[in-house]
Amino acid sequence: MKIGLVHTNNSSYDQSKIYRDAEMVNIHFKHVAKNIQWSDLFPLWIEESLPWDSQPCPEIPMPRFEEYDDLDVVVAKVPCGGGVEKRSFEDVFRLQINLVVANLLVRNGLKNNETVPQVYVVFIGNCSPMWELFRCDDLLWHEHNFWIYKPDLRRLKQKLLMPVGSCQLAPPFAKPGSSNQQNNILNKPKEAYVTVIHSSEDYVCGAIALAQSIIQSNSTKDLVLLADNSVSSKSLQGLIAAGWKIKHIERIRSPHAQPEAYNEWNYSKLRIWQLIEYDKVIFIDADLTVVRNIDEFFVYPQLSAVWNSRHIFNSGVMLIEPSKCTFETLMENRFEVKSYNGGDQGFLNEMFKWWHRWPIKINFLKDFTLIPDLIHEIPKDIYALHYLGLKPWMCYQDYDCNWDFIEYQRHASDSAHESWWKVYEVMPKKLKSYCSLSREMESRLRYARRVARNNSFPDGHWKIKVQDPRTHFLS
Repeated sequence: MKIGLVHTNNSSYDQSKIYRDAEMVNIHFKHVAKNIQWSDLFPLWIEESLPWDSQPCPEIPMPRFEEYDDLDVVVAKVPCGGGVEKRSFEDVFRLQINLVVANLLVRNGLKNNETVPQVYVVFIGNCSPMWELFRCDDLLWHEHNFWIYKPDLRRLKQKLLMPVGSCQLAPPFAKPGSSNQQNNILNKPKEAYVTVIHSSEDYVCGAIALAQSIIQSNSTKDLVLLADNSVSSKSLQGLIAAGWKIKHIERIRSPHAQPEAYNEWNYSKLRIWQLIEYDKVIFIDADLTVVRNIDEFFVYPQLSAVWNSRHIFNSGVMLIEPSKCTFETLMENRFEVKSYNGGDQGFLNEMFKWWHRWPIKINFLKDFTLIPDLIHEIPKDIYALHYLGLKPWMCYQDYDCNWDFIEYQRHASDSAHESWWKVYEVMPKKLKSYCSLSREMESRLRYARRVARNNSFPDGHWKIKVQDPRTHFLS
């Protein structure tokens, strides 16, 4: 047996007694530069319009892998991160050790395209490895300061094709004819789009439009909707007619949200990890529509998402890999791990520090804060549109009602509004009935129009004659 030792020199364990007659090889590599910070790997901003490989990430040195052939086992001690025992912080050296180990395993285990690679890793010390790389599904044994894994090397290899951080977009490595696409076809993974409705029926219309937009894009994937008991049987019938397969769930309270807050029950989204009949799912919030087919993005690994702000991703569209133990781990940590916003997005960003960056056009946020004009045009090449602010079905069809509310004008866009209603227009008539405008909703719209007119809002949308057939009032 040949064992590679990674960062074990300062270990208190007597290696000669543990490994006995095995041949042991110390893995040598250069320590990552101390001036490289986590914020260099996950920067505030990158220019996404440039080719994906034109903005290199900081270098994280690796060993000369050709010098370490024929390893059967890798033993490693992972630093805890931030110098604090039993905690995992944003630590570049910790990431380096995990990447060194992962590369050694893949390069030794997948030689000659072996069908059943046999390679193991033993982690020693006070802290476990990064679960973004070493899945709990692959953990064979854990006791005290020892963790033994037999990784799924093909999954791990896919992870290693990703950049070291959000400093670079995930590479477009699934082009026709590529080995990754061929493996994807041969393995025939089961994949689905999933959304969640809980606590009210406000997003039933949105979910119907989402399903229809995915179908209109000629997707071949399943559509799964998780619904709690707040969704009526009538609404469920409409959702099923729209294309969703319904799974009933019990909602999960966000432990760090304020009572009655909008995100009080947003941890219900964690239930998507329970869809273990699927290899991968792309979660999409019910206030989005798909503008063009995004099936190709299923080739990426967990957790892939779009940048939101600072170093965090937006959880409105994300690819995850369902797993019973991942769900259980998330549930076990939900009280201790704080969420910056009290909701699922803050929590998931704490749990998945190492994530993979999709371009913003896969989850284009309808927010024009940084665009000081009265046009707010959406780009032509987006894949999915995320309707922040007041939702299209809550407005008149004639124009985006966000223009009539000072606090929502940054979310106003006529082209985005028109895009949603194009999906609506080709829906079957029976589905359109789920997008009716209540008298209460319309009264709010009429009041906002009066305010906009009385204050002569410069965008002038209040001048538009309302012709929406859903109206309860004569203009």
